[in-house]
Amino acid sequence: MPVARPELSDSRVIAHVDMDCFYVQVEQRKQQSLRGQPTAVVQYNSWQGGGLIAVSYEARKLGVKRSMRGDEAKQVCPEIHLVQVPVARGKADLNTYRNAGSEVVSILSRRGRCERASIDEVYLDLTIAAEAMLADNPPECLETISEEVVKSHVLGLEEVGSDARENVRHWFTRSDASRCDKLLACGAFIVAELRLQVLEETEFTCSAGIAHNKMLAKLASGMNKPAQQTVVPFSSISKLLRTLPIKKMKQLGGKLGTSLQIDLGVNTVGDLLQFSEEKLQEYYGVNTGSWLWNTARGINGEEVKERLLPNSHGSGKTFPGPRALKTVASVEKWLNELCEELSERLQSDLEQNKRIAHTLTLHVHAYKSNDGDSFRKFPSKSCPLRYGTSKIKEDALSLFQAGLREYLGLFNVKISGNQNNGWGITGFSVSASKIVAIPSGTRSIMNYFHNQEESFPQVKLSSEQLIQDAPLLSPSEDSLESGGHLTLQSIEPWIACREENEETKYSMPLDRQEEDKDMCKEKLPDKVTSICSSPDAEVYRGWEKDQTESSGDYLTVKIRDSLESEEGKRKSNKEKGMSTISRYFQSQLSGSLLKAEHASTSKLSESSSLSACQSELPQENSPARGESSVDANLCSQIKLKRPAWSYDIDEIDHDVLNELPKQIQEEVQAWLRPQKRPNTVKRDLGITRYFLPAKDK
Repeated sequence: MPVARPELSDSRVIAHVDMDCFYVQVEQRKQQSLRGQPTAVVQYNSWQGGGLIAVSYEARKLGVKRSMRGDEAKQVCPEIHLVQVPVARGKADLNTYRNAGSEVVSILSRRGRCERASIDEVYLDLTIAAEAMLADNPPECLETISEEVVKSHVLGLEEVGSDARENVRHWFTRSDASRCDKLLACGAFIVAELRLQVLEETEFTCSAGIAHNKMLAKLASGMNKPAQQTVVPFSSISKLLRTLPIKKMKQLGGKLGTSLQIDLGVNTVGDLLQFSEEKLQEYYGVNTGSWLWNTARGINGEEVKERLLPNSHGSGKTFPGPRALKTVASVEKWLNELCEELSERLQSDLEQNKRIAHTLTLHVHAYKSNDGDSFRKFPSKSCPLRYGTSKIKEDALSLFQAGLREYLGLFNVKISGNQNNGWGITGFSVSASKIVAIPSGTRSIMNYFHNQEESFPQVKLSSEQLIQDAPLLSPSEDSLESGGHLTLQSIEPWIACREENEETKYSMPLDRQEEDKDMCKEKLPDKVTSICSSPDAEVYRGWEKDQTESSGDYLTVKIRDSLESEEGKRKSNKEKGMSTISRYFQSQLSGSLLKAEHASTSKLSESSSLSACQSELPQENSPARGESSVDANLCSQIKLKRPAWSYDIDEIDHDVLNELPKQIQEEVQAWLRPQKRPNTVKRDLGITRYFLPAKDK
């Protein structure tokens, strides 16, 4: 409930699409004989025929209500058809309805941003599509208007008599209408077209509301059903809200709505208009008070969040009355059933949508009958989610044990078997949340560095030796497109990495590697980037050939030893797993060694040739003493000690450093951090040392 007030002149075009009696329509599509017949979908229960979860409009006309039980509905309407929800693991299986809802969502999302609010309702942001239509083909220029558009209801228009549809047609084609009304008219055209597409492709009918924000669109979608749509212009907002019961508003059906009725005498949304914003803030706080003030005026700035898939997965079961669970063993039995269903849905989401969840949560409804503290709620418990049915079962049971101990106040006591201390479980659910998409084609940071290593021609190792066994964070996009099967085992390293860091800082997208490769060459110290230069590689190959033909046995043996040492390091790293960045830089020292040896040998060859020439030249042409000392220095460099890698702090680009994974950042920062001096204070001096005279330096 934000304090910031949205603009009164909101020009967005928002639609709320509600699938009419969706559960009944799904069953009627499976059984065509049910169409036009009074039908209800019942959730199986042995008590009084089960509870109704959807009632067709034909059955409603005959007096059947959704609050009835199956047996009561039969008494009211003997000809009613009761269709049972599929059952799996002793509870209702809603997968058929979820899949059918996904069909509708895929169609509605073709024209704008789509937010799936539940299994049978969707929000659409059609602002961009409406503006495009208004610019290219405004409604007043249309020669014909479809019958579905003319059937729309425009709040505030007279709809009595034979001229009702003609009034709607005139409202849509007005040339003097405001821009906001014209945008709403374009939105109505788009929604009518989408609803027809849904009917043609799925056989489902939908109702819709078109307005300038989500709150008004939601209210309008339920005003004219089934298979109709309602438009709410700015001029009709006050008419819509003036007589609307306060409990009908979203978020006002619970305690807040009751408080408004009791404390302020507010029974309709229009009654809120008599209170100032300051007065409402005084009663309900700054945020809630401002939200109530905005709501009374039809102002709502909530955005349509693009979401085609659910934010969480859950599975639950209720045990009312005498069916309450009273032993840990019975709870464990049902927990296992729910966890199996949850695990199947998680695996399906993983394979189809390449998403994984991170948090497992257990919600429980319970009671205690042996004391006066029965009003106390059973605490909800959460933990990191581990994939695999057995792991989810184990963690869910541990969460229940922890919550039960806290609920009963029996800490550090494990309750098991048939033990009962006067408690009962009337319902619980397990859910998986914090679901995120696996970045397609991401790999570890070390694979990026290994791609750099493969371009080094001076280290002539096989491709198997060049590639480390750093685990892939996810399967590559190519493997998935070529028919590869995405499984739990293929992403376990990625899941482990995400558990340590939910920001995915240990991965780098493939489509950025080429760009980052060039940037890395520019930003890293010269001693690293110089290794990749191809001219040095060509010089090295020519130098190696010369040295093989000459008598430089010592240098040849030295190079061979370096390469063998490099190969041994790679095998060691392969066994250890993912390398750190320090090992990468250490692996490049052999390349630096080769270049250092090449430079020293080149200078040695030059000095040898120079000495030979000096022996043939006259004395007056001999070099000066300083030049001879230079030759001596060159000769002293033939020892070819292994150079140590160094860096210049000024040359390190911290923007590049911040893009590296946290583990590598900490390691590099440790290099740059100055070493602390050890405390050399002599303890035997004590406090007296502070009063001793300073020594002369």
